Amino acid sequence: MDIVQLCEIGMLIAFGASWPFNIAKSWRSRTARGKSVVFEIIVVFGYLVGLTGKFITWHRTGVWAYSIWFYLADILMVLIDIGLYVRNTSLDRKEDGRAAA
Repeated sequence: MDIVQLCEIGMLIAFGASWPFNIAKSWRSRTARGKSVVFEIIVVFGYLVGLTGKFITWHRTGVWAYSIWFYLADILMVLIDIGLYVRNTSLDRKEDGRAAA
C-alpha cells in the first residue's frame, strides 16, 4: 500500500465518520424535515464512481485496492440513512394526517 492509497483511505474515513452521527440523528428525530435525499443520492453516486475506478484499476492491473472496503462501508451507511429518510417521511405523513384531523 502506498501513500496515495493511504490518503484516499484517510479521506474515506473522514467522510465516513460523519455518517454514524447522521444515522443516529435520523433514527432519534423520527422526521425527514430538513433532510435532502437528493444530496444523499448524489453522495452515493460519487462513492460508486470512485468504486468503479477501483474496479477498473483491478481489471487492468490485477491489484485490489484496500480502499474498496471503505467505499463499501460508506455506501452502506448512506443507504441506511436513505432508508431512515423513507421511514421518517412516512412518519411525517402520519403526523401531518393526525394534525389535520
